[in-house]
Amino acid sequence: MLDVGCGLGHVTADLAGRGLDVVGVDPSREMLEIARRNYPELRFVQDDAQLESMNLGGQSVAAVLARCSLIHLPPSDVPNVLAGWAVRMAPGALVAVAGQTTDSVGEVSEFDHAVAPAWRWHPDRLAEALSEAGFEEVWRTISRPDAHHSFPELHLVARRRCWV
Repeated sequence: MLDVGCGLGHVTADLAGRGLDVVGVDPSREMLEIARRNYPELRFVQDDAQLESMNLGGQSVAAVLARCSLIHLPPSDVPNVLAGWAVRMAPGALVAVAGQTTDSVGEVSEFDHAVAPAWRWHPDRLAEALSEAGFEEVWRTISRPDAHHSFPELHLVARRRCWV
């Protein structure tokens, strides 16, 4: 399993603690230094969501978790990223994507994010991008804004289709 955009590694560590074979992936050298210091027993790789430097040794990826990481990619890059994941995944493999979303149907809108440029995808638009890349939506949930969250949040799980 790949935790794409693992940041400080706490979710990677939680997944590993639950018995999953997981690799944390992040483009930030500084974040990975902290992750490696806090979880020296785990594997962390410096790469971006394209996963171009990931050497999988011929193995396919069983699952991808992209928790608040795809939101930082320009929308024009996301279809290629998802297609690249699909090529590395066996039929039936799962992708879980989470991030801020919008209620505006079909929209992808840039928003002010404290860390880096970011975009909010309408759930149907993200599901469509996943479908075009070879995934089929299995489940989604949307949380409404509250005192701690300025925007709705989306969690979407999709399965790699047996046919593309």
